[in-house]
Amino acid sequence: MSADMERRVASLDWAEIETSLDTRGCAMAGPLLTPEECAALAELYPQDAPFRSRIVMARHGFGRGEYKYFSYPLPEVIAGLRPALYGRLAPVANRWFAQMKMAGTFPSAHAAFLKRCHDAGQTRPTPLLLQYGEGDYNCLHQDLYGETVFPIQVAVLLSQPGVDFEGGEFVLVEQRPRMQSRAEVVPLQRGWGVIFAVSQRPVAGTKGTYRVNMRHGVSRLRSGRRHTLGVIFHDAA
Repeated sequence: MSADMERRVASLDWAEIETSLDTRGCAMAGPLLTPEECAALAELYPQDAPFRSRIVMARHGFGRGEYKYFSYPLPEVIAGLRPALYGRLAPVANRWFAQMKMAGTFPSAHAAFLKRCHDAGQTRPTPLLLQYGEGDYNCLHQDLYGETVFPIQVAVLLSQPGVDFEGGEFVLVEQRPRMQSRAEVVPLQRGWGVIFAVSQRPVAGTKGTYRVNMRHGVSRLRSGRRHTLGVIFHDAA
């Protein structure tokens, strides 16, 4: 699975993905997962064994819907996808940090980055499975989880729009200094992912590069049920 996932990820148009990330703070990528893989992951949701915790969003003011964090060891598909994507995104993250004049660099291998997280006390896995029903939504937020943060993450849609659900669009909002916020709606298909900035990204301005703040969420689901895989590269404290 790891070798197959490496090939899938390597086959993506990374020049276009990097351009889109630099321009809009997000990029569509895929297909990352097959329909069968999407269905198998979504079918895990009612089970307890693969997960370490369950969050009901309304209890915390996060929106409506719920999600579960996977426990280690991760399912094989996620265990292959996470390091394959990280290896392609680490150079982008390093370039962004340099442009924003932020300290630190990211190693080329995900295992080395996870060791850094664990050495800092961030040992809980963060990949998650989200479930939305009719009327559910996810408020704008950032997935930080600790001091050690990788600045890019990925969400993969596991359900088919127009068949399994209606509504529930992925939304990314860019908060620009002294300007109105800008929203981006990403139209995903099943098995496709959106790669996006976790909290900040660099933008080239007339007086040099500046930082913009990013938040993401999901609009109200009008009908059906929607499952999404969240791939976050840093672990949680």
